[in-house]
Amino acid sequence: MPAQDAIDEAWGRLPPAGRTVETAGRYTSARMERIIQIVIAVGALVVGGQAFVASWEVYHAGVAHGVLHAVMFVAVVAMALLCVVGRGVRVAAATLAIVYPVALLAWPAVMGAVPPDPQTQPWIFYLVNFATLAAMLAFPLAWQYVWAVSMSVLYAAVRLAWGGFEAPYWVGIGYDVSFALIQGGVFVTVGWVLRSLAGGVDEARSQAVAAYARATSADAGEQERVAVAALMHDSVLAALIAAERAQSPRQRQLAVSMAREALTRLANAESDDREGSDEPVSRAWIAGAVERSAAELGVPVVVSRADGGDDDAEVVPGRVARAVVLAATQAVANAVQHADAAGLAVSVSREGEGVRVEVSDTGPGVDVAAIPADRLGIRASIFARMAAAGGEARIASGARGTRVALTWTGENPV
Repeated sequence: MPAQDAIDEAWGRLPPAGRTVETAGRYTSARMERIIQIVIAVGALVVGGQAFVASWEVYHAGVAHGVLHAVMFVAVVAMALLCVVGRGVRVAAATLAIVYPVALLAWPAVMGAVPPDPQTQPWIFYLVNFATLAAMLAFPLAWQYVWAVSMSVLYAAVRLAWGGFEAPYWVGIGYDVSFALIQGGVFVTVGWVLRSLAGGVDEARSQAVAAYARATSADAGEQERVAVAALMHDSVLAALIAAERAQSPRQRQLAVSMAREALTRLANAESDDREGSDEPVSRAWIAGAVERSAAELGVPVVVSRADGGDDDAEVVPGRVARAVVLAATQAVANAVQHADAAGLAVSVSREGEGVRVEVSDTGPGVDVAAIPADRLGIRASIFARMAAAGGEARIASGARGTRVALTWTGENPV
């Protein structure tokens, strides 16, 4: 799977973060925004309820007061409910933030000519910081601080003007406004800190994902390089070497078969489904595939099969089976090229819950440790291929011949 597809799939498994989520990169920020909305909704219902109870003391103030009263509390309840739902929050919050100063300015007119007692807190004071909280949900940070200060100052100005700026009003109103200013500043600052922390987490996650994508891309490129190198050796170089060394009709037939195989594999190298299906296959299928591959190389081999009673059980994943067959084919080709297929024998048996394939010959043998690093016939086409499939390759070679054992136990399926 390409790196970007893997990353997209991983992000797609994250739980939805509410209606405000636009991209996976804002996951923590969106979660934090939902938390802030829920907290504000709870506060709106609790403190708004207190204001509503206090407002009943002046329910008889007249029709104009009733309209103002209804507009304010409908705006508060609408914002609280939409915060819970997670839809239309910014619109509702902006509406409340604008409605409150308008209602505050109209409040003296709808209440009548007699100002309230300077020592009492009218119901509209309970909502002074609701405009600030609404601004937190609707406006940028600078405007949030503007609202936190201006709403308190506006409330003080309205009450003092209504009370004729008389001395008794200054003390009570000064206390109320100081409390409102501190509370509003704390609300805005805490919200800014929480959002900044969430944004930092999202930024760190984005950087980590980008680093992972680069590492995955580099690893995919390296795996592709190894795969291409193995393909080049298995098919192209092996065919060229066989053609160069061909002396007898049998060797020339082998070179022709290897060249045909090389052309086929190169033609299919860019196919999207070149890996084939990963549906499990049986050990019998592997034995038959090795026989067919050897026949294509011009080497008729009858693969012996151990009587395990479940030779037809489909237990080996398709990708593993193809890796085993290709590695075994390379081992057969090595036996033909370097040992002239002397005593060539291939067997397939059960290994754990998987498979074991052995390719042996009675040729002069080879020192595996002395093979140069740029010779990929054993290193890439056998060892690396089996390791990539979660299996293992072992080669024992001496004066009496060479034995290549390819095993996949089923404990590390890919």
